[in-house]
Amino acid sequence: MTEDQRPAARKPYLVGGAEFAALYDVKRLQVSQWISRDHTLDYRYAKIISGSPYWLLQFAKGFGQTTPRTKHVNEAELARLIKEQAPGYWVGEVSQLPPLVGQAELVALFHLPSGALLRKAVSTGRFRPADYTLSGSPIWLLEPVVDDAPVLQAGARAVDWTVDEQILAALRNGTYDGPGARIMPRGKAAAKPN
Repeated sequence: MTEDQRPAARKPYLVGGAEFAALYDVKRLQVSQWISRDHTLDYRYAKIISGSPYWLLQFAKGFGQTTPRTKHVNEAELARLIKEQAPGYWVGEVSQLPPLVGQAELVALFHLPSGALLRKAVSTGRFRPADYTLSGSPIWLLEPVVDDAPVLQAGARAVDWTVDEQILAALRNGTYDGPGARIMPRGKAAAKPN
């Protein structure tokens, strides 16, 4: 089945840091400051995928009403995000999200030696295109990827594309704690001892 013949998968509406910032007409750094300095934003309404937070759009659009100084949503940006992710649906709790994966989780799921193999497979059309690109990073719904695995295996020459059943089970039930499951400190925070 080609990409054009596949029915469009419904996706929950999400935003990464860049989209969150655009919703409030601020620089992306401001979103980090809301978390680390102001403590007005946290990860309770975010799913960590490949080491980055992705918030529920339902939460993000109401965030400005919860802060000490009200922030107003850029309605044009909100409409653009909804249109870009169509056909989508609203989710109010992270636990309601379907299993989502990024490059780090897929590298672990298929035991790939590097993300470069995955990126090459995507760019050549052997691996399905990402369901989202948020904050510059690709994100996939897990189940269509798993459904495509037999076709990947059949056409593979150098890469096995065998799904690790334990990692798959952990991704499905929300207990995955491998690469990409946590936000890794960057910059000065990464240099600090634990």
